[in-house]
Amino acid sequence: MRESTFIKKNLQRWKRYQEQPAEDPDEMAERFTSLLDDLAYAKTFYSFSKVTGYINSLAAGIYHSIYGNRKGQDGRVRNFFIYELPLLFRKYHRLFLFTFLFFLLFCVISAFSAAHDETFVRGVLGDEYVSMTEQNINNGDPFGVYKQDNELVMFLQIAKNNITVAMWTFVGGVTLGVGTLWLMMKNAVMLGAFQYYFFSKGLGIKSVLVIWIHGTLEISAIVIAGCAGLVMISGLIFPGTRKRLDALKNTARDGVKIVVTLIPVFIVAAFLEGFVTRHTAMPLWVSISILSLSLLFIIGYFIVYPIYLHRKGYKLGLKATIIKPVK
Repeated sequence: MRESTFIKKNLQRWKRYQEQPAEDPDEMAERFTSLLDDLAYAKTFYSFSKVTGYINSLAAGIYHSIYGNRKGQDGRVRNFFIYELPLLFRKYHRLFLFTFLFFLLFCVISAFSAAHDETFVRGVLGDEYVSMTEQNINNGDPFGVYKQDNELVMFLQIAKNNITVAMWTFVGGVTLGVGTLWLMMKNAVMLGAFQYYFFSKGLGIKSVLVIWIHGTLEISAIVIAGCAGLVMISGLIFPGTRKRLDALKNTARDGVKIVVTLIPVFIVAAFLEGFVTRHTAMPLWVSISILSLSLLFIIGYFIVYPIYLHRKGYKLGLKATIIKPVK
C-alpha cells in the first residue's frame, strides 16, 4: 500500500483518537491495539516517515493513560477509599443534596407538627418510650435509656439494627425510589419529633451534646444510604444515551458500593452509642470533640474531598479505573 493511501485510509481515525481521548479503559485498550497494528505496518514499510513518528506519539499517549495513570493501584482497597469512592460520590452529589434536603424537610415538618399537637410525639415515638423518658427526666437522668443494657450487647444490637435499616432504605430503591423515600421520611419524622421533645423539656442543648455523639454518624449514614437507593434506580429513570438495562446495571453497581462502605460508619456509630453516649456526665470538651470529628469526617470525606479530587482533574472511568491528571 502506498504511504499516501495508508494515511488517507486512517487519518480520520487517528485525529479522532487525538482530539477525543477515551475514558473507558476497554476503549483505550482497543485504540492502543489498533495503533500498535498501524505502527507495526508503518515501521515495516515507512520506517523513516513522519507518519511513523505520529502514530508512535499517539500510541505512547494512550499507553501513558492506561499504565502511567494506574501506577500505584496495586493496593485495591486503599485505592478504593482514597479515589474511587470519593469520585463516585462526587458523581452523585446533586442526588445527595436532594436526599439531604428531603430528609431535613420532614424533620422540620415533624418538629412543627409536634409544636402544634401535644399528641404528635406520643403518636410517633410511642406511649411507652415517652413515658419512660419522662420518668427518667423526673429522676434527674433524662438519657438513662442509654445506660439500661450491657455495653457490648447494646453495641451489637444497635449495629445490627442500623445496618438493617440502611439496607432496607437502599433496597427500597427498587420500587422506583418510593420505598427509599418512605423509609427516609419515616426516620426523619421520628428524628424531628424526638429532638423537639427534648427541646420542649428544656434539654435541647444537652440532648445535642449527648445524643448526637453517635447520631452524627448514624443519621448521616442513613441519609447516604437513601442516596444510594436513589442512585441505584436513577439509571432506569434517567438512562441518558444508554439502554435502560445497561444504565440500571451501572447505577445499581454504584449504589451497592456506596451502601456497603457505610457499614464501618454504622459500626463506629453503634460503638459510640453503646460505650460512650451512656457517659452523660462526660466533660463538655470531650462531647464537642467527638461531635466535631464526626461532622468533619462526613463533610470532609463525602463532600469536600470529592470536590477537591474533581477539581484536581481526577476522573472515574468505567470498571473503577481511576484516570489521574497528567502533570
